[in-house]
Amino acid sequence: MLLTIDIGNTTLTLGLFEGQKLGARWRLATDQQRLPDEYGLQILGLLQNGGCSIAQLDGVCLSSVVPPITNRIITACKQYLNQDPFVVDYSIKTGVKILYENPSAVGSDRICDAAAVLQLYGGPACVVDFGTATTFNAITQAGEYLGGAISPGINISAEALYTHTAKLQRVEMVAPAEVIGRNTVNAIQSGLVYGYVSLVEGMVARFRKVLGEDMKVIATGGYAEIVGRETAVFNIIAPWLTLYGMRILWDMNH
Repeated sequence: MLLTIDIGNTTLTLGLFEGQKLGARWRLATDQQRLPDEYGLQILGLLQNGGCSIAQLDGVCLSSVVPPITNRIITACKQYLNQDPFVVDYSIKTGVKILYENPSAVGSDRICDAAAVLQLYGGPACVVDFGTATTFNAITQAGEYLGGAISPGINISAEALYTHTAKLQRVEMVAPAEVIGRNTVNAIQSGLVYGYVSLVEGMVARFRKVLGEDMKVIATGGYAEIVGRETAVFNIIAPWLTLYGMRILWDMNH
């Protein structure tokens, strides 16, 4: 079995693969205060929950955009799983030609997403990843990663409203029944959910002008399904796309 671990700024996502099949998967809050022993014990507990013993584990593939946590997870894997994780970055074999001006600046999660899309769906494609940031990633028919766009994520926007205003509150991230809110909670929900739907639709239209009318649109990340319910712009909703990309990159490099 292969354990995949994607460390994001807000969420730490883990998935357990048996062959090409994704089995148990988990989303946890990223905690920069947690120590390697705490991570190690937590991962052990998750593996047990997923029916996997250390002896059954063939390897660990790690993608991270949070450097302070990366080494803690690596230490935890070595000490508790007897595994030295394979770490995704721009220098490994990916099957993706990165045309970013500085390839080392491309987040490893975006590399995983691009590799997964090219193998599973093909280009040209626009990958919309709903994480701490909402990223739009352009992939050509020839397998080139052109670059993309980065905007604040839904959670960041919601938190900014709460912390920078006197009377606006935290709300559940769901679409309200009507776009015109008749109370403050619904008004905030409308602005966040429907506002991001319009952001996505507008950016996708602009990407399509560059990549062509046959461009596929793939949504991934924690809020992919919430936004996807409110728009027909996505061809594919794949919340665990990054983990599949890690599985693909593991196979390419082993």
